[in-house]
Amino acid sequence: MGKVVAQANMSLDGYVAKQDNSIGRLFDWLQNGAVEFPTPAGDLTLHLSPSSSEHMQRWVSSLGALVCGRTLFEVAHGWQGRHTLDVPVVVVTHEVPTDWVEAHPDAPFTFVTEGVEAAVAEAQKLAGDRVVTVTGGMIAKQCLELGLLDEVAVDLVPVVMGAGNRPFFGELSAGDVLLGNPTVCIPGDCVTHLVFPVVR
Repeated sequence: MGKVVAQANMSLDGYVAKQDNSIGRLFDWLQNGAVEFPTPAGDLTLHLSPSSSEHMQRWVSSLGALVCGRTLFEVAHGWQGRHTLDVPVVVVTHEVPTDWVEAHPDAPFTFVTEGVEAAVAEAQKLAGDRVVTVTGGMIAKQCLELGLLDEVAVDLVPVVMGAGNRPFFGELSAGDVLLGNPTVCIPGDCVTHLVFPVVR
């Protein structure tokens, strides 16, 4: 099985979104370069710096499945049935959105009602030896607390968002979780791409 990696664009003060789920300046680096990078689903073209383009190509080519929560699924309107990264998506939810499923019969989405651990296990089946990425702060937090993560990947953006926003992990019920020394994958333009191993 491949690694399970929590990934986020994060502000310098640790936030991944504002309280209303808007992202402020966190994604500016995806459109601040000269290198065109069509997303795998073909629904968007990014404009990256050469270094960020190299990093993005490695990241995208490693992915096999994505795990997210119901809130992110709803905010993104289910990506209209095909995620931008063009990988199978496993959604952690209390209730399967049957109307959405019926409206998108060919969408590679799986809805898991048995919790985060079951969702990650399902994603690993789908991904095989490729990476399962976990996105959304609450889901990432639960995966970290359950010992399901191998790595934490942060695209660190030099912006301070201030109080009242959504932190990447939030308050942990188990206290501190130690991460290993980061690998600085590549410094981009207005972003630094970091990967932290999770120490077990």
